[in-house]
Amino acid sequence: MHRLSILFAAVGLLLVTTHVTAQSCDLLIENGRLVDGSGDPWFQGDIAVTDGKIAAIGRPLPHTGRIQIDATGLIVSPGFIDIHSHSDTLILRDGLAHSKIRQGVTTEILGEGYSAGPASGQRKPGFVAVANDEPLRWRTLGEYFDVLDRQTMSVNIASYVGLSAVWECVMGKSFARPNDTQLKEMEALIDQAMEQGALGLSSQVMMPPGSLATTDDLVRLAGVVKSHGGLYSTHIRNEGLGVFDSVKEAISIGERAGIPVDIIHIKIADQKYWNRMDEVLQLIEQARQRGVNVQANVYPYTRGNNNLISIIPPWAHEGGTSQLLKRLADPKDRARIKRDILSGVDQWYNHYTAIGGDWSRMLISGDHLYRGLTMDRVFKLRGNPPDKIDDLLSFLEENGGGISTVYAHHTEPDMTLALGKPWCSVGSDGSAYSVTGPLRLGNPHPRNFGTFPRVLSRYVRETQLLTLEDAIRKITSLNATKVGLHDRGLLKVGFAADITIFDPEIIADQSTYTEPFAYPLGIPYVIVNGQLTIRDGKHTGVRAGTTLRK
Repeated sequence: MHRLSILFAAVGLLLVTTHVTAQSCDLLIENGRLVDGSGDPWFQGDIAVTDGKIAAIGRPLPHTGRIQIDATGLIVSPGFIDIHSHSDTLILRDGLAHSKIRQGVTTEILGEGYSAGPASGQRKPGFVAVANDEPLRWRTLGEYFDVLDRQTMSVNIASYVGLSAVWECVMGKSFARPNDTQLKEMEALIDQAMEQGALGLSSQVMMPPGSLATTDDLVRLAGVVKSHGGLYSTHIRNEGLGVFDSVKEAISIGERAGIPVDIIHIKIADQKYWNRMDEVLQLIEQARQRGVNVQANVYPYTRGNNNLISIIPPWAHEGGTSQLLKRLADPKDRARIKRDILSGVDQWYNHYTAIGGDWSRMLISGDHLYRGLTMDRVFKLRGNPPDKIDDLLSFLEENGGGISTVYAHHTEPDMTLALGKPWCSVGSDGSAYSVTGPLRLGNPHPRNFGTFPRVLSRYVRETQLLTLEDAIRKITSLNATKVGLHDRGLLKVGFAADITIFDPEIIADQSTYTEPFAYPLGIPYVIVNGQLTIRDGKHTGVRAGTTLRK
């Protein structure tokens, strides 16, 4: 026999006679199409999970699982990371986090502008009333994290320290300029929050108190974050006619402070500047070329939720709703309000002019007879009044000064242009609601229920704007890398077993602007820290989430 043939025969004998000892694991996922979050092409494989970690990846694996999932025909990916969430108090009221975990979200990042902590000095201590129990209270971000861990939750929670929270602790409701001593107090509060696990500094500088901070203030405060390896996450000052200067300011803060910047839900929210997103993105690209680590995120919708009362200029809001209603009833004040709505006020983001005065771009979303109707249709039902601004003010009077409204602020081409950039990730700008029980609240934006399935259905399966692999990268590892979560966002041995399993042909959002309370389709399994939390599309009641302190 030829020597090579003898060798092959011996190897064959070895393969037949050698037995691989099966290893036990807590959870075994078999036969899935693995999209590991890196952006690399999918591959067929199995995943073994032990003690909350990914223990092995391969095909086949010599493992037997206490729980086994046959993922044939399904995508197995890292759990989705929501880089922009507002579940700060809702997660304490119901830690099951239904509208997030059912989207495949395993980690929520909180703290835009107003973080839960610090809550000291002139800012009242944080608290949440819980049914049949003492209110939950805290004064620092670290204490808030402790409360979360005691309450338990189904998702992981991380947080920035919010500029508005810090500012209010020191300055209260005053619009006065802080002196050097007061700025040092703010620096100390930021340093404390970073020591307690904050991911970085987040600002909302479109409105007070965040808007009271100058660029120099922000550079100074961001410098504290640099020493902790954090980032600066910002809702820019003006997303309308001031968008270019506002993006430049965000870039300048990162460049001068020497820290990464992530621009929150980047958009052009004024009709006069629609279709100029390429110019905004060019500002970011140019900054990145010269070494400034500036990135952004979006939510995959072209409408924002606000109140119809936001159409009234700022001066008329002084003193609260009761004073506003008195001004609406005063002929002189009413005439001034009408003029300002039509012509605008310097430095005010005017919702009416931003959408080009197009009444069809305002949709009543509050609990009202006109719920689900755009304002042009409302006016028809009200007899087609010749002075629509005046009738709008009357409508506000009839509804106690305000009613929840969805504004069509920006355009699909602008949003998708940003979404297509490799440094642009996805965040919901939403909270963890529920379709039943105490967290079925108001008429929330559909992004609370459908952000991540919408990316995977509309922008992967339907329009093919993104490949499956890149879309998953944008909702997993890209967000993890931005905020410094070094053991999540990838399917990788040794990483936390946060895993989402979905059907690529079925996954879809079902929530709408008029009927928001609907969970998505096509996500049968979600695993958090190795624990099966969504099984066969149903919540198991497991609360395996933890606080992620940087």
